[in-house]
Amino acid sequence: MPLIEPRRHGHLAVVQDCRVHMSIVIAQVSPAWNVDANLITVREVLSETRAGDVVLLPEGMLSGYGEDLAPLATVEPAAVNQAVAQVAQLAQQKQVQIFCGSLLPWQGGWCNAGLFFPPHGDHQVYRKINLAMNERGRLRPGDRLPTIDLRQPDGEVTVGVQLCREIRFPEQWQYLASAGAQVFFYLTNAANTREVNGVWRSHLISRAAENQRFLASANIAHPDQHCPSMVVSPRGEVLGELRPGHSDVLRQTIDLDQVASWYLGQRRQDLLSLAYQGNEISETQVDPLGQHVDGPVQEGSFGNLFAQ
Repeated sequence: MPLIEPRRHGHLAVVQDCRVHMSIVIAQVSPAWNVDANLITVREVLSETRAGDVVLLPEGMLSGYGEDLAPLATVEPAAVNQAVAQVAQLAQQKQVQIFCGSLLPWQGGWCNAGLFFPPHGDHQVYRKINLAMNERGRLRPGDRLPTIDLRQPDGEVTVGVQLCREIRFPEQWQYLASAGAQVFFYLTNAANTREVNGVWRSHLISRAAENQRFLASANIAHPDQHCPSMVVSPRGEVLGELRPGHSDVLRQTIDLDQVASWYLGQRRQDLLSLAYQGNEISETQVDPLGQHVDGPVQEGSFGNLFAQ
């Protein structure tokens, strides 16, 4: 089957009908403020994968994470960078595609990131743009909402990544869908007794159904976990869900033919439109197949659809 390219109609990237499947593996595990221990956990998860799987690991998986960010002072930037390099090697060895959270050294400080490790080529990074209150002043926010193209055996799939509290900002998800994302990958570290039970689960279902996109979420295993690790269909149907508070792995195959833009196409953009103000991406990029793209990325490739 030829690669699937989104057809553009006005401000909307229309997802063509396709028969593409994706095998998703979600790991609900417990990251610690210990890079070496976290790498052991990653290896254990990958031991249960098969070539071609798309693997999701929680927010802060490599570095560690918590509501109290004071332990970040004990984390060596070099150790995190080395861990990133090791996970990149594991993705190549296992021939899987990995989405993994980590705090990353960046611009003389730290950012909260979702990393994509392909089986071929260099990794890509999404830096969280909407920081939690405990992160502000400690971490640097990102300024881009990229989409990422994944090569699957029977075609290409475009995905968008969001982190933790960004579930509260539906405009970011709608933008990613409009930019061509067919699947949302959501990495979180959500364990807070102050949150009302069930609210974040409802948010996940809403983000999937209102955009008619698949959504896969990976949360930490924690007694106070208030957001599930699960897969939701474009209709809002929960296809698979892990029991909260327990380390486990969920495997789910999705059929991208279910993705649609029926509701996005009915928006009253003559009255209300979504404008993306993110920076142009001008540095050299490496796509999931390891091919270098020099100069400005073409509109739509990395979420520049509404740049002004």
